[in-house]
Amino acid sequence: MSLSLFTSRPVIIAALHMPDFALSRHRSVAWYEDYVLTNARVFATAGIPWIKLQDQTRTAGSAASDTLALMAGLGRLIRAEVPGLGLGIIIEANDPVAALSVAHATGADFVRLKVFVGGAMTADGPRHGLGAAAVAHRATLGRPDIAILADVHDRTARPLSDESQPFAANWAAKVGADGLIITGSSFPDTIERIGAVRKAVPNRSILIGGGVTEENVSHALGASDGVIVSSALMRSGADEDDILRWDGDLCRRFMDAAGAA
Repeated sequence: MSLSLFTSRPVIIAALHMPDFALSRHRSVAWYEDYVLTNARVFATAGIPWIKLQDQTRTAGSAASDTLALMAGLGRLIRAEVPGLGLGIIIEANDPVAALSVAHATGADFVRLKVFVGGAMTADGPRHGLGAAAVAHRATLGRPDIAILADVHDRTARPLSDESQPFAANWAAKVGADGLIITGSSFPDTIERIGAVRKAVPNRSILIGGGVTEENVSHALGASDGVIVSSALMRSGADEDDILRWDGDLCRRFMDAAGAA
């Protein structure tokens, strides 16, 4: 089956980061709605084809019920009001059921899962691979069309075992990841890592998960099948209290540079 995320190349995804719900309970649902629509429209107007609605609530276990409710409601709103945008979901809890269930409820095209195989030590403690549970839940939902993007040795964590990144990437492909996300400690490190992973897993799309800018996107797309970008497109000085966080001019310039590549 052809997954919609990969029907055209390159894959360019803008991450629309939500404020941590646990730390922003003073905000109304109407504020969140204004926030996601304002910024989703910035991305769409600039010609960015995909966004990833990103929950940043720090939870060691399963996602909270209010996180699921908010993410599902906001995802449906984006689908209704900005229908030209492709949509993905990430929920920072180590909870594949939550991410895939929200994707199912919103009609999203993909999810991103950060610890898919093996184990990792994160700032919140150890987390263990959720690939098998994710693939099983996707089958239960009857949604093989939801693409799973799996980080392999995410740069914000440290592996709990000593397998190489190419070996872990092969694990992820065999478990059921449709695309692999590789992000090194620097942009040159990312490019080097992609080369090694590509040799080990030639039959999976590889995306760069961070560190891509207007200046290096041409190089990034020459080495990968797509990129995820966010910080490089943010308004200077913007913070979580601002409704408008992403800069339309930066987004357009980024897409012009990507198109030239």
